[in-house]
This record gives sequence, structure tokens and C-alpha cells, in this order.
Amino acid sequence: MSLWLLSAEESNTINKKQLKNVQFLLMKLIVQTIDRRKFLHQAATMTLGAALLPNTIYAAPKNPYKIGVIDLMMLKRQKISALDLTHELGADGVEVDMGGLGNRDTFDSKLGDPVIRKAYLDKLKALNIEICSLAMTGFYAQSLAKRPTYQQMVQDCIDTMKAMGVKIAFLPLGIQCDLNQYPELRPILVERLQVIGKMAAREKVTIGIETALDAKGEKKFLDDIGSTHIRSYFNFSNALKNGRDLHQELQILGKEYICQIHCTDEDGVWLENNKRLNMRQVKQTLDDMGWRGWLVIERSRDANDPRNVKANFGANTRYMKLIFQT
Repeated sequence: MSLWLLSAEESNTINKKQLKNVQFLLMKLIVQTIDRRKFLHQAATMTLGAALLPNTIYAAPKNPYKIGVIDLMMLKRQKISALDLTHELGADGVEVDMGGLGNRDTFDSKLGDPVIRKAYLDKLKALNIEICSLAMTGFYAQSLAKRPTYQQMVQDCIDTMKAMGVKIAFLPLGIQCDLNQYPELRPILVERLQVIGKMAAREKVTIGIETALDAKGEKKFLDDIGSTHIRSYFNFSNALKNGRDLHQELQILGKEYICQIHCTDEDGVWLENNKRLNMRQVKQTLDDMGWRGWLVIERSRDANDPRNVKANFGANTRYMKLIFQT
């Protein structure tokens, strides 16, 4: 309708409506422009802020469990080729032995040589694997309670730990220090482990002991020692072969008392075929405890082919990674 056909009053009314529409459109455009600028400013700020945040915020959460193997049990005691084999098997790391002990004042260790240590460290970096622990397995047959140079032995291990960036060492109280058979050794062992605890504390490392005691007995033993740097290096096979409930034993000790775990049974069958060791239930128990750390494969070799290192440790490594890392 043309404005000239309308009365002055009607024309004025329409002009007012058109003006209001124009004003509304202008205001809407202004708001959109402001909102767009605000949005762009906020987006730029968020992008800049994200760029300044540490990368760890965006990294995938680390798995609470790592799977290790043992150079000694793979027939490669203190051989650098154990690192290549560890990588080939798909394990995350390896427990490296400190060498034989016998009647020596200390371990027969090649790792005291800085050249050999560097070769190990370079190889570890190249393969992207770790040393999960150093092992003083010489004490399986030797007596911590009786050897006069025990401090030298342990200090050599701690010095190697420090030089190689290892935080945990394994110290078994072997057949000569079985507290079930020789309870009279308890006072001297407590005394010596208190000394060792102070040595470990100075370098901020942990010594994990293996005893023949059940979980309640071992926890009391650790309490008597009274050092947070002496902890349990728990062994599944000790509980299983003595008819103890593995899950209860783990729960009794709890996450604070267990520094590392030998996660296998006695030799006989691979872990995946072991009827008395339900690894999925073990994982659930450890999850419920809130424990995290290294699960180290020691035995559970096929009795029909015990020296087939690649087959035995390969199968057990694959199975453990399937259960704990997928």
C-alpha cells in the first residue's frame, strides 16, 4: 500500500512502526557484533591459556601397574643383553641382580664400573624400558644375621641404585634367616634392618624384604623395624604354597607396606593356566587397595620346558599385560 493513498494519521502510524523495526534491527546487529567480539576474545584467551598449561594435563593417565621380568631368572644375570630380551618380550622393565655373594665381603657386581653402568643406562633409554629394582639375591643362601660385612654389601647396592636412578632393592631373608624355623634370629635381624633402614633413608630409597612369615607376622616384623624405607617385597608363591588366602594376605599388609610384588607362583604352568591363581581377582584386590607399582615375573614356568626363556617369560608377560594394562 502506497503512503500517498493513506491519511496523514495512518501514514504517521506506519512510519513509527517502520522506525521501531529499523531500531530493533540496528540494536540486534549491535548486540550480535558485541557478542561476536566477546566470543572471539574469549576463544583467543582460552586458546592462549591452553597453550600455557602443562602438557601433563592433556597426557593420557599413567597405568598404575607396570610389568617387569628378572635378569637372573632369564639366565642373564648382570648381562646387558637382558635389556634387549626384556624389550623383545614386551615387558616395561627388568629387575637387575647385584651378582653373586658367596664368601666375598660384598657382591660380585659389574655395575660398580661406571663404564658398564653408562652402557646400561644408554641401552635403557634407547629401548624405553626401566630397571624396576636391584636384587640382592645372594642373601637367599647367605645369612643377613651373621655376615659381618652386611653394611658394605647393602651400601654397594644403594650406591648402585643412586647411580642408576633405581628406587627399590630386593633383599630376601633366605633359608638361613627363615623366622619360622629360626625365631631366635628375630632380634638381630630387626637390629640390622633398622641400620639398613637408616642407610636407605639417607638416599631416599626403599629396601623390599621377603620373609617366610604370613602377612600378620610380616606386618608386625616391619613395625618392629620401624622404618618406612623397609617394606615388603610381596611374593604370591609364598602365600599360595603355604595354603594362605592370597587376597587376605595382600589386604592385611595393605598398600603402605608393599613396595613391589613378585607376581608368580611356583614353576609348573604358565600364569594363564594356573587354577589356584586368578589374576583378574588379584587385580580387583589391588585396585580396591589402591596399590600401584611393579608386578615382577619370577617363575610360573612350564614344567615341561622350564629353560625356554622366551616361551615362558613371553607368555607370562603377555598375560600380565592383558590383565593389568588393557
